Amino acid sequence: MTESSKVETAALYMNPARDVAVLNYSNKYISDIFTLINSKELAEVVRLFLEHRRHDEESTKNYFEDTDPKTYLDTIRAVLLNRDDAFDKYNREEILDSIEELYSYYRSYLRIGVLNVHGSDATTNTFMQMDNQFNELVIKTYRTIEEKLQGSRNKTYRQVSAGTSACVLTQSHDWPIPSGYEALKPIRFLDTLMLRPPMMMTTPSNKREGTFTAVPDNPINKFHGSQSEWYCFPAKIGESLAYIYFHRDYFVSGISLANLFEVADAKDVAGHKPDLILLFGLQETEGGVSHYYHDTENDIWVGEVPYNDKTTYFGYMKKMCLTLHNLHMIYENRLPIHGSMVRIKFSNGKNKNVVFFGDSGAGKSESLEALQEIADDKILSLETIFDDMGSFTLTDDDLYAQGTEIGAFVRLDDLSSAVAFNNMDRGVYLNPDRKNARVIIPADSYRRVIAHHGIDMWVYANNYDKEIGIHQFDNKDEAKATFIEGKRFALGTTDEVGMSTTFFANPFGPVQEEEKTRPIIDKVFDRLFDQGVYVGEVYTHLGTDKSKDSLNESAQELLDVLMNS
Repeated sequence: MTESSKVETAALYMNPARDVAVLNYSNKYISDIFTLINSKELAEVVRLFLEHRRHDEESTKNYFEDTDPKTYLDTIRAVLLNRDDAFDKYNREEILDSIEELYSYYRSYLRIGVLNVHGSDATTNTFMQMDNQFNELVIKTYRTIEEKLQGSRNKTYRQVSAGTSACVLTQSHDWPIPSGYEALKPIRFLDTLMLRPPMMMTTPSNKREGTFTAVPDNPINKFHGSQSEWYCFPAKIGESLAYIYFHRDYFVSGISLANLFEVADAKDVAGHKPDLILLFGLQETEGGVSHYYHDTENDIWVGEVPYNDKTTYFGYMKKMCLTLHNLHMIYENRLPIHGSMVRIKFSNGKNKNVVFFGDSGAGKSESLEALQEIADDKILSLETIFDDMGSFTLTDDDLYAQGTEIGAFVRLDDLSSAVAFNNMDRGVYLNPDRKNARVIIPADSYRRVIAHHGIDMWVYANNYDKEIGIHQFDNKDEAKATFIEGKRFALGTTDEVGMSTTFFANPFGPVQEEEKTRPIIDKVFDRLFDQGVYVGEVYTHLGTDKSKDSLNESAQELLDVLMNS
């Protein structure tokens, strides 16, 4: 659809090209059926719907949909008022069929209710109550019209998210804005979020491409966003404070962040300069791709991601956030780890902290799933410390790991049915009907994620060799060479296919700063081998064997080593 097909009123924004709708409760809040039916906002929704139906080649012919929005809504008002002329021009069945399609069309959007805390008495409880009441109003309006057209009451009622998919409370904060960053001042922060899971969302893109590179000029100079179009998600990524600014057309990614990163509290934002700033949805970036810039004067890592169909995939937002965080870690002399870490409590009384390491598709998640499947009652509990990215920190007498995310962004195919179903009522699902379908589910509390965790085992996920089981490296040089080479058989979760290598299996920070990362790698391996930590590799067979048999055999050997060491 054309640019003119968007809805843009003070209270409602809808973009059919992104399937995103933003309802501004601060500017207008509708609380009864006839105000809703007579609103400019509903007339605009009907206009979009009729345009959509006329362009939909698969839609069945419905003469009621050949009319204009005014006549359409006049007819609905007549139905609600039980007027005799309600069916003079169109029959009940046509009107009912169209109302069903209108209801489904509106609900196909990601619908975000927004309420600003300033200028109102909004609190966490009242903003959720307002959103609940609006949802009840929409579903009540739909059912009232439906039952009048049917001439009978329904026998089955389904309490779906009729009005909104989620609601956010926004707030302005005073923070020490450096010179040159003044354009960010009007943009409001997301303070509190309410999701209505399971949330099923679609985006034009479903795969990430390439890596992020440095640019010589600060992207902040390209930011000219308005308060009505942009929002800021304040996130705690590990111990980094990140201000993630995104255009409202990227609300799919913006709202999904709530299941992945801890929302920074007002006290963490007010008066605090961030370590990281991300500008997501800029109209222009160098070469039309994603970049970052290190503002050394203000010690801020600034990322830029362009507005286009490709960057609608959530992986762009997640990985740019993690790239900025990892770069920050490297400059803090910490080592970013591309992998997952779990704390396993065994039935024999032992507890082990295990880190699985490797690039996308190497088999980190699959190894963990296999371990759980074959363990039976040998594993009492398993706690995820980090699912995709963490960091190792060296002190004078210690080496510990920390996580970055409170949630997991995983392929649906990688989840066992038990894990998938147990988390369905909390999940944010992205393109569930397509290849590389993903879900974002909460995994652990922020307090536990950033705690200092010791390391009992660190294994490289090897998905290309034919060996079965696990292998412990005899010396640190052999181990370091394998980890640094970052070899894997790419499975198509990014734009890579076939055998590839990535420095330290991490294209999100170490690749960009290899020279600074290598000395940290050396120190970490020295400490690990001095302390006798198990450093090895687990053979996942994902690149060569599609059955689970070989992976389960490797998981069995891993289990035996963990329980007997």
